[in-house]
Amino acid sequence: MRRCVIAMVGVAVGTGLLSGCEAIDAPLAAVQMRADGAPYALIRPCGDDRVQGLSLTGTKAKDGSGPNLSGWRVPDTVQPGDADFPLFSPLAGWHARPAGTRTPVADYTYQLGFMKGEYNYEYSVTLTFRAADLAKLKPGQVWADDRAMSLGEFEELAEDSC
Repeated sequence: MRRCVIAMVGVAVGTGLLSGCEAIDAPLAAVQMRADGAPYALIRPCGDDRVQGLSLTGTKAKDGSGPNLSGWRVPDTVQPGDADFPLFSPLAGWHARPAGTRTPVADYTYQLGFMKGEYNYEYSVTLTFRAADLAKLKPGQVWADDRAMSLGEFEELAEDSC
């Protein structure tokens, strides 16, 4: 009986250790159209967090899966702070690797994403959008959290998520 109880406790502890905590999907990224018609990315990692997997992926699949046909990928962990940059031209110091077309393609689904670049991966960020979502934005609006909102609403949403 004692061996059975010890085995059951061992299985429960092992399961807890292996399952770990799942990263939350935080609304820390947005896209907007600037007055000159250029699409911009806005990322707001928490505090001075380092991030990894920073990328823009454009695919023909509606769910954003498949090969990257339009976007870029940052190969290393970076500490971007709050950053606004042209959607297809991330900051030079990040050494992003471009992929395919460098302008929004009407029938592509885009995903702008990153995750906290530390051992605990407390959060990940995936913003999904299409060129049509950008075209619908009014001046001063951004696309974040699967909807159009004001820049102020996004900033508050991002801050509250940290």
